[in-house]
Amino acid sequence: MRFLRRMFIPSRTLAHYMARMHIGRFLGILIGLTAVLQFLDLLTASDDILKVEGATWFSIVSYVSLRAPQLISQFAPFAALLASLLTLGTLNQHNEVVIMKATGLSAHRILLPLGLASFVIATSHFIFNETVVVHGNAELEYWQENDYAVDLPPNANLAGRIWIKEENLIILVESVSRSGNRIVLDKVAIYERDSAKRLTAMIRADFAWYQGGRWTLHEARRFDTVTHELTIEAVQSWDITLPPSRFMALTVNPNHVSMLELWGSIMRLDSEGIPTERLMASFLQKIAGPAASLLMPLLAAVAAFGVHRAGNLALRLVIGMALGFSFFVADNFMLAMGEFGAAPPVLAAWAPFILFLLLGYAVIFNTEEGKGKQIKSSADG
Repeated sequence: MRFLRRMFIPSRTLAHYMARMHIGRFLGILIGLTAVLQFLDLLTASDDILKVEGATWFSIVSYVSLRAPQLISQFAPFAALLASLLTLGTLNQHNEVVIMKATGLSAHRILLPLGLASFVIATSHFIFNETVVVHGNAELEYWQENDYAVDLPPNANLAGRIWIKEENLIILVESVSRSGNRIVLDKVAIYERDSAKRLTAMIRADFAWYQGGRWTLHEARRFDTVTHELTIEAVQSWDITLPPSRFMALTVNPNHVSMLELWGSIMRLDSEGIPTERLMASFLQKIAGPAASLLMPLLAAVAAFGVHRAGNLALRLVIGMALGFSFFVADNFMLAMGEFGAAPPVLAAWAPFILFLLLGYAVIFNTEEGKGKQIKSSADG
């Protein structure tokens, strides 16, 4: 075991030094960046929060406690990129990379301590998302939808408007909520069609709930498009075979639930033959998003490996930052394509990661090859 460790990390002191430097810079950048962005965001939202009757300074504190985790999660990979560039640029500027190379360390072994530190960052990011961010997202969106009202009741609404197509019915539900053991559908609209897909009747109900194995519509108004007859019933039986789990699965918001809850919704929908590509793309992104931090030392390696005498460290820092920004643009683009169903979920979540992984290795290879040729030319001269 010790032999294998020394093959990859020849010096524990060196590994601790580099990992501590990287994590320290990451935390400093992330805290500073989050503080600045939170301050700017608070300038925009504070007027809307404080104009509500009964709002106090505690409302501002509540908003910050819900908004800050979003900012931390969103900009953690960007902070990892800046920390990697700063760490490797500092090591290069102080000729520490040259000393490491002189001892026989390859580029991969130099980057390994930063990779291990990035693994810790990515794992912490994932756990933070699953335990803090998803609940903060749900609570903040619920609060914003109610105009930052004070003393709101607990959020029972699972999601917003949904559409369901079942045989010759098209069903629109404004919201789904839970009342005790009942699933309540709020503001239900039902469009009945014949075998030729022509509209035959419209039903609107204030709400519907599932009890005793059957659905019931309340305050239902039915308009027949053939006879133009309008009927109103206080309580009406709703003969459909849709279980409550179908509505709950369809209303799931990937940003508001953990991976396990999202996976359960995907399995329920898949068992009923409902397409789940959009949810699967979001499911895979819950892993691929934090994993982006693992790429940052590789994309920033251009700042470490190069001929120091060339005096182009600033240029290589800009190139590393450009690679990182390109990754973020590609990642957001592919995620949007996956959510719209224009790209397969696996491709949408992991294509940017694999592409820039190969690109990072190509940059290191070309940099090392160029350095070797330049040293060889200097020796021949």
